Amino acid sequence: MVLAELSLRLNEVGYKNWLKAGYCLMKLKDGLQGYVNNEMKVFHENIITSNATLRRGEVCRHNCRANGNQLHSLCPLCSEWRKEILRHHTNSSAVVNWGNCKPWLWSVEYWELAKAFMPRGQANVTRAEQCDASALLNLLHFCDHFSYMDPQLLRDVIRCRNELMHSCEMRVSQQWMQRYQRSLEMLLTPLQHIPDVATTTQHIQETLSIDWSVHVPGVDHVDGCKGREVELEYVSQWEAELLRQRLCELLDQEEELNAEDLQSLQTLSAFLQNQEDLRERFREELQTLRAVTDGPSHTPERHQEAATHITHT
Repeated sequence: MVLAELSLRLNEVGYKNWLKAGYCLMKLKDGLQGYVNNEMKVFHENIITSNATLRRGEVCRHNCRANGNQLHSLCPLCSEWRKEILRHHTNSSAVVNWGNCKPWLWSVEYWELAKAFMPRGQANVTRAEQCDASALLNLLHFCDHFSYMDPQLLRDVIRCRNELMHSCEMRVSQQWMQRYQRSLEMLLTPLQHIPDVATTTQHIQETLSIDWSVHVPGVDHVDGCKGREVELEYVSQWEAELLRQRLCELLDQEEELNAEDLQSLQTLSAFLQNQEDLRERFREELQTLRAVTDGPSHTPERHQEAATHITHT
């Protein structure tokens, strides 16, 4: 029954495109994480080598921390690291998400440095493998260590990613998919000498160029086509991961939900409720959603608590 219902959902071209595009984001993350991880090690070492204060090899003795998204009363060492981060940020007017970081670890943990260039929500992330595509793309865009990457192409892919994850109906058109594929391929072209990136590029091209043909006994082939078959169990896993990311993104708000986000949350909740297999799979998440959408207030604290609960479900 579970796979039969998924097969029927894949008959809707817009939703199938949404899933395929989301799968490509997962593959993009897989392809970039090793490369970005190695480059951040180099970046961290370069900063230390080029800064006389940091070359002393000292570590923070004051356990300096961010207060929300602000840094106050830093020790001289952490203040020096803060200066370096701002110096290497490609947008001097951008908001730096200091709340992502543990400043007292900047001297010894290169990934704590990387998180200063990422969107908020990375405070508990300790390595590249835990980051999603959005975090890695923003790092590439805002850290000048990656200045050889085309900033416009990075912005294009980030915009496509945001359009995908903010799609209220969870559907995208064929025209959108064509633009998305061009942006991904152009972004990854300069990195084809990296084996993981080359493999990811091939997976993305295959995914976006074929129709996902699925077969379940008693259920017609999707769209009646004879495209390359895929394992429905894998598609089901990708679908669940993408839907869970969508839920967390809607709930992980610093401000109260606006009307558009609340509508998107209610639409997603209704979608999960109306699909028997997803209703069972997301039973706990739906209970959390009802507590958020049916409650007397939609406070940021409640949203973030719900997002944390869903992340660990």
